Order: sequence, then C-alpha cells, then structure tokens
Amino acid sequence: MSVGDFTYEDVGATREPGFCPPGFHALHVRTRLGEGEEVFRRAAEAVLTWEMHRALGVGVETTADRAARGVDVTVTLAGVVKAPCRVVWTVEERRRAGWAYGTLPGHPESGEESFVVDRTGDGTVWLTVAAFSRPAKWYARAGGPATRQLQQAYARRCGAVLRRLSGGEDA
Repeated sequence: MSVGDFTYEDVGATREPGFCPPGFHALHVRTRLGEGEEVFRRAAEAVLTWEMHRALGVGVETTADRAARGVDVTVTLAGVVKAPCRVVWTVEERRRAGWAYGTLPGHPESGEESFVVDRTGDGTVWLTVAAFSRPAKWYARAGGPATRQLQQAYARRCGAVLRRLSGGEDA
C-alpha cells in the first residue's frame, strides 16, 4: 500500500515482527486468551468485526462491517479525541487472524498498530497488539512517557476484553 494519505512512511511494516522505524516508539503486548478452537474462532471474529474495540468503550466508526484493506476507521476517545486510521493489511488463516491500521491526518499519533489472534501448536490462543508510533499532535507530545503508558494500558485492556468476549480464561 502506498504512503498516500498516511502520516508515516513504513505502511504495512507491522507485518514484520519487531520492526520499528527510527524515531518511533515500539509497543508489543501479548495476552493469553485461553485454549482451543472455539476460543480462537470467537476471538478472531471479535477482532475482525470491531467487536473488541467497541467493547473497550471507545467510539468506532468504520466504512465496513469487517476489517479489510482500505477500510477507514475512526476511533473516538472520551467522546473528544478523534483518531482516523485506515486498515493496511489483514490476515485470516486457520490459526491466525487480525489486521493493522495506519494513522491518517488528524490522528494524535503517527504510526501503525496491529491486532492479531493466533493459536499455537499446543492450542493456546493469544492476542498480540504490536505498534510503532510517535506523537503527531502537541498534546501527544506534551504527554511524553504518560502517552506511551496509556498505549500500553490500552493494549492490555484489549487482551482482557477479548479474553472475556472469547470465553477464554477468567471470562
């Protein structure tokens, strides 16, 4: 996918585990959801249909009911902060499902974030939230380390919410 309207150059790079462009901050949070095909199926569907994001209590407006490359997504935080993004890649395989979106003009951050559910060989189901970002708006810059802590907390909350939605451990 070309850079186009995106606010960063490495569009699609969250497909590469551990990649973080110079000048960006990396995020990697992996949460165990549970075990088995049913937990995987429910978790994958909740991620692909925005259900996980809506259950987080954030506003979610999309141009499609399901994640697909090119779909626009605007996440609204606290009813005030609007974060426009576009899906840059998706994956739907037997043991892996998810997507990533990249930031568009107006987003408080610049970068990319992925949400991927995978089922390992022993049947354990995981959610991995991976991202690279840097502040794009003054208030994100002013937040400094607190902004990154909020991103970590958001990623951990994604795991907790998805565990509940999928019927996984401690649901």
